[in-house]
Amino acid sequence: MRKNLTAGLSPAVFYMLCAILVIRVIAVFSMGPMPQDAYYFFYASHPSLSYFDHPPAISWLIRIFTEIFGKNPTAIKLGDSVLTVLTSIAVFNLSLRFYPSGQSKKVIVLFLSTLMVSILSLISTPDTPLLFFWALALCKIHDAVFRKRKIDWIYAGILMGLAFDSKYTAVFLPAGMFIFLLFSSSNRKQLLTIWPWLSVLLMIMVSSPVIIWNWNNNFASFAFQGTKRMNSVSELQFSPRFIFGLFGHQLALLIPVAFAFLFRATYLMFSLKEKGRFKLSAGQIFLLAFFLPIFMIFLSLSPFYWVKINWMMPAYITGIILVGGIIPDRWIKIQLIISLIIHAGLFVEIVFYPVPVRSDDTWVGWEELHRKSQILKTQYKADFIFSADSYKTSAELNLLSREFIYGQNVIGEHALHFSYIGTDLSKLKGKNAIFLDSEPSFKNLARKAGDPPAINGHFTSVRQLRPIVIFRNGRPVRKFLVYFCQNYIP
Repeated sequence: MRKNLTAGLSPAVFYMLCAILVIRVIAVFSMGPMPQDAYYFFYASHPSLSYFDHPPAISWLIRIFTEIFGKNPTAIKLGDSVLTVLTSIAVFNLSLRFYPSGQSKKVIVLFLSTLMVSILSLISTPDTPLLFFWALALCKIHDAVFRKRKIDWIYAGILMGLAFDSKYTAVFLPAGMFIFLLFSSSNRKQLLTIWPWLSVLLMIMVSSPVIIWNWNNNFASFAFQGTKRMNSVSELQFSPRFIFGLFGHQLALLIPVAFAFLFRATYLMFSLKEKGRFKLSAGQIFLLAFFLPIFMIFLSLSPFYWVKINWMMPAYITGIILVGGIIPDRWIKIQLIISLIIHAGLFVEIVFYPVPVRSDDTWVGWEELHRKSQILKTQYKADFIFSADSYKTSAELNLLSREFIYGQNVIGEHALHFSYIGTDLSKLKGKNAIFLDSEPSFKNLARKAGDPPAINGHFTSVRQLRPIVIFRNGRPVRKFLVYFCQNYIP
């Protein structure tokens, strides 16, 4: 069986890939909880049709694995890793629809070598279920068109709906489908049949939990992810920093070799001409239709808006398949060498933490913060604990604690989905609290002068306590300002 799996791969490629996979497995069991892990566990702890920031699929995944393996970071990361393995299998099967087995193995080697797969495996985000359902949906759209199986239009619609239940980026699936059918002369007639339209109707039906939640909440999530972001784009001015940021992130995400060959593959596709017209096969149009629109839209936004590292991920499903068709073997080896070096550095960082992360987006220190904050709560006879850094500290402590940790809605600020779980803050009236304020870019270990303006007016008395400092390898790596707040005023 191993010979079948490794046929066509050199021993060097095989062993480097195995080393990368081993590092990921070790990370699953040794890496602490990221704020994203904790926040989507908060989703799972409060079942809902959908949520303020994202659709519900990531909460389903976490709920399943924490019910089986318990409320802990390993269970959450195990769910991410298992689904990413299934995504990799789906990508391989999609590749087999375009290339023979040997070439498809190169595609999956490229896919597994990327930092993108590590992120999907180790950090809970809506992209993990999105890419799974995205890859499956592409398989079924392909089968519906090229194998003329009408039932696959039904499956495609269901899978596109599940992708939308994962993340709103899934709107690019029906968009890519119609772009493909429009530009593929041999398949354009499919637009005159009921099947593509029925597929989209099914997608909408399967997406109904998200639609119903938005309807019941004044379309809050659609507004947050859509119109508000677009308004932000219109207000921003040109910034070269955003462009460099996008290319830097994507180079890291795919590893430079694969990212560079994306441009090479796209150029080669459009250089094929006959009598002055592009000469693209239906298969090539299919791959481009689900890669180029996402890639080009976010690329065009990047001069004016900070495009996050994960927004382009779905494009790389077919993008990497395009690369697999042209990349020479020697460049695959170079890709793996670079990837192994990066993952070795990742291993050292996770296990030994030589470079402290000056951000709340870290896996370090949360357990100790939980222990020390509970001691302070008992010592000062406080009734509750809360934080106000969007969601990160509150979500982390909710994952680690048996009691509820409140968000910044306590002080009248919007707290993402913390504001949508029906918390009755009036029940806290007159009670005392411990307020935790993360200081990621701290320069010293002393108290901070003055009280945070945000909590003034919500308590009759606020007293700053000694900061909670987290040490690693004998040096301070995290600092949290601590306040004892008396007599809460809702």
